[in-house]
Order: sequence, then structure tokens, then C-alpha cells
Amino acid sequence: MENKIAVVAIIVNDVNAVEKINALLHDFGEYIIGRLGLPYKQKAVNVISVIMDAPQTVINSLSGKLGMVNGVSSKVLITK
Repeated sequence: MENKIAVVAIIVNDVNAVEKINALLHDFGEYIIGRLGLPYKQKAVNVISVIMDAPQTVINSLSGKLGMVNGVSSKVLITK
């Protein structure tokens, strides 16, 4: 299966979700080529962008698992 380049945008509204997010990102670490996390204290959120080089199924798996974490919103942008 062909790998795709994807950007996963994650907004964390609940600080208690950070540990779950970090565990998921660790599990998918072999596919992650970059990560940037920024706290936005004025709005009490954290914004994380993750760049992946992975098969579509792996990208979808991470996205789905992130979607099940309370206090987390995520969207994925994938190359054609």
C-alpha cells in the first residue's frame, strides 16, 4: 500500500487528555516525521500539528483514535 503525506491538526480543550494523546502519538511514532505543539494560554487550549508519512489506513486509525478522546478535536489533510 502506498504511503501518503498527512497533516493531523489536533486541538486539545481538556488538559487531562494530553496523556492519552501522547500515548497515541508514541504508538504511531514510526510514521510521524514531525510534530509541533503550542499552548495557547489565553484560550486555555493546546494546538498540535503532526506530519505523517504512512499508509491511508494508518492515518485513518490515528484520526479515529484521537476522535474518541474526550476534550480533543482533530482533522486530517492528506496528499492525493
